[in-house]
Amino acid sequence: MGFSFLPVEQNFYNLFERQAGYAVDAASCFKALVSKGTLDDDMLQKMRDIEHQGDGVTHEILNGLNKTFITPFDREDIHTLAKQLDDIIDMLYTIVNRMRVYKITGIDKNLVQFALVIEESCRAVSCAVKGMRNSKNFAAVSESCVEINRLENVGDAMRDLVLGELFETEKDPITVIKMKEVYQDAETVLDVCEDVAHVVQSILVKQA
Repeated sequence: MGFSFLPVEQNFYNLFERQAGYAVDAASCFKALVSKGTLDDDMLQKMRDIEHQGDGVTHEILNGLNKTFITPFDREDIHTLAKQLDDIIDMLYTIVNRMRVYKITGIDKNLVQFALVIEESCRAVSCAVKGMRNSKNFAAVSESCVEINRLENVGDAMRDLVLGELFETEKDPITVIKMKEVYQDAETVLDVCEDVAHVVQSILVKQA
């Protein structure tokens, strides 16, 4: 069983790969930021730049979609995949910005662990997206999608564990509110990665 894509003038594969690459960059930046425990201006600016670059590619995909008659797979799937890849980057930017607004500093072991899992998931997303070019990569793409699903389950378990720990040990209600939002947002990133995996799997099935 395999799948094939029609050649197109607009190279959506390159654009999707760039977008997935920015998701990895955003995840790596987030990991570096929480591992360092400080919100310095350089790191914040780097995350802003990645978010803007990701938006640029998303707009390029959607503009190309409006101008291209022949597409490699369903137009709706192209739109959905572009939107969800962009959501990964936007969500990571939202977390960092929220940490800035809430003035959350210091190394939080739970956030560091979330960041590690998020980076793993984004790298798996990138592998899945890169593999879409060629039907010979069907098994590898499916493997990456399974890994993304596994990491989302890891994220669910982590969220429940850290929230339970937060409610049990933290006495300051304002800190509880702040950290609860940040932890839940971190888990949401993994949910969005899983959404991307589902779209990729759906595309492969349709093109089989």
